[in-house]
Amino acid sequence: MSRLLAIDAGNTRIKWGLREGRTWSALGSVATAEAASLDAALESQGGVERAIACNVAGSDVERELARSCARRGVQLNLVHPGARAAGVTNGYRDPGQLGPDRWAALVAAHASAAGPKVVATAGTALTVDALSASGEFLGGLIVPGPGLMRRALASGTARLRDTDGRFADFPASTADAITSGAIQACAGAIARVFESLERREHARPVLLLSGGAASEIAPHLGLAHEVRENLVLEGLVRLDEAG
Repeated sequence: MSRLLAIDAGNTRIKWGLREGRTWSALGSVATAEAASLDAALESQGGVERAIACNVAGSDVERELARSCARRGVQLNLVHPGARAAGVTNGYRDPGQLGPDRWAALVAAHASAAGPKVVATAGTALTVDALSASGEFLGGLIVPGPGLMRRALASGTARLRDTDGRFADFPASTADAITSGAIQACAGAIARVFESLERREHARPVLLLSGGAASEIAPHLGLAHEVRENLVLEGLVRLDEAG
């Protein structure tokens, strides 16, 4: 059985998985700032036949990914979004401008269930993408994730510091107001796309949530949702299968 190495290189983490048939035999991650440590993380995992990746973390990280794959005797296949793949049509005016991680997540979402979907990936940035029941990517939003919002307030104002706060419907301290505001802004962005897609499709969408900040947002969405932590990796597998 062939083994596929799938890599999702984001702004904060590089997630990886080894796929054998229909299952993951290993999953892990390293900090993007320590991309060179990916090689050590994979050292004990044995050989691979193919490697596929999406990278939004820049050229230095790309070189480290390629180097780690070369040590395993495989060439890194980097995903570049096109007009159509694996049943998904790319609705961007310039399909190549779509982030490869978003493209992979949309491919995985389309394969996961019938009907329209909202794909929300919450990391350093929050992306909220709309996918029609027929597999057409209609477009989406990009906003700062909760952590980045808090840091922006801390760096851009004199008195609003990124201190520990708690979520509240009606925050009664500055720290709680910052924490709650960031979460509510993200939840609101997701809800607006969800409502717009429901009106367009005349059907209630499936909401798929992933990313490192998903656990902050999920309890406050007020919408039924499914957390899919490895959605991008799943999409990479689909793209590899589609050739």
